Amino acid sequence: MDIKQLSGRITINPDVIVGKPTIRGLRITVEQVLKALAGGITTQELLKDYPELEPEDIQAVLLYAAELVSEEQVFEIGSGV
Repeated sequence: MDIKQLSGRITINPDVIVGKPTIRGLRITVEQVLKALAGGITTQELLKDYPELEPEDIQAVLLYAAELVSEEQVFEIGSGV
């Protein structure tokens, strides 16, 4: 699956979970998946706990997070002294 197809799995709809990014319009957020992975839950456990998820959905979540971080900019603020 290419990057465009993976990116299309992340949806944002103001009527679903207050517009938080979700997976394919399901009530499973990108945030939930990231926090679960960060907490040590394996991909296989996630797929078992959420049977509607597909392995590509988890790839899409990671790609989404990577894209957000890649756009982050850090600016140094002078102390004014």
